[in-house]
Amino acid sequence: MSDDSMLAWRCHVYGDYHDLVLETVPWRAPDAGEVLVGVRAFAPGFPDMLMVQGGYQLKPPLPFTPCAEFAGEVLACGAGVSRFAPGASVMGSVRYGAAAERVTAQAAHCFALPPAWDWARGAAYLVAYRTAWVGLVVRGHLAAGETVLVHGAGGGVGLAAVDLARARGATVIAMARGAEKLAAARAQGAAHVIDYADGAFRERVKALTGGRGVDVVYDPVGGDVFDESLRCVAPFARVLVIGFASGRIPEVRVNHVLIKQYSVIGVRAGEHGRIDPAAGAAVDSALEALAADAAVKPHVCRRLPFDQLVAAYDDIAARRVIGRIVVETARDT
Repeated sequence: MSDDSMLAWRCHVYGDYHDLVLETVPWRAPDAGEVLVGVRAFAPGFPDMLMVQGGYQLKPPLPFTPCAEFAGEVLACGAGVSRFAPGASVMGSVRYGAAAERVTAQAAHCFALPPAWDWARGAAYLVAYRTAWVGLVVRGHLAAGETVLVHGAGGGVGLAAVDLARARGATVIAMARGAEKLAAARAQGAAHVIDYADGAFRERVKALTGGRGVDVVYDPVGGDVFDESLRCVAPFARVLVIGFASGRIPEVRVNHVLIKQYSVIGVRAGEHGRIDPAAGAAVDSALEALAADAAVKPHVCRRLPFDQLVAAYDDIAARRVIGRIVVETARDT
């Protein structure tokens, strides 16, 4: 392989992620405001898998390299970049392109890797915790002492919400399926855990809150979970719509919203910063400070070698991932 090429995973046709191939491709030198990073680890996620399948709202021109999150070493800086120098350890995000030995990214979308974090933890941080921050803090106005019900608490987005809510001084009720995922939620700071396998959760949540209900619902699941959540909210609660992992998009009866006086709030963390760049920059600053203070800790359940991206997507599709799964390049980038 020549000095101007690298190995990268490539999607040549939308559809089955099993058709992804590992190829030798040229890497791109950084333009003004960009950095070239030698990738040490990247974190595939459900949105990346959807993008490969053609089911995501963003459809990159083919062929493209998937994955949004990475951590590694800065190899070169474009004009105007002063916050990093070659050799700096960083974590960052792109819309796609991280499943490679090198990635070119906006310097503004990269952050110093905390000294206590390894490459895998850095790669697993930004997207999930950005979603949690925009949802809980920016849109949900979660305050210390409030109670938040976190759905899908065994996944990356859910566990990040548990971790962040705990760090913000909230009481967390975490919901997931299976003892292993519930144990991970407890380890991230959940005060109470409920297994979906136990059936309806309304009465349990009411009992845990003294009959009052929760102040914030964080819901990446949708469907029946969303419907029942509306039956266990406190007056003036905020119900955060993160996604629809269940596959069913629920509907809201506005007379119930009126009577209970709660808010239903849509959360698209990436779009939040694109609509309002100043607000997005403020979120990024908060996330950088949060990581630097060691206030939170991303949960990495499994690390796979570079040639196992498809296996990582198999685990994601089968819902075997607790927190995040990370692919490590283990190469001299």
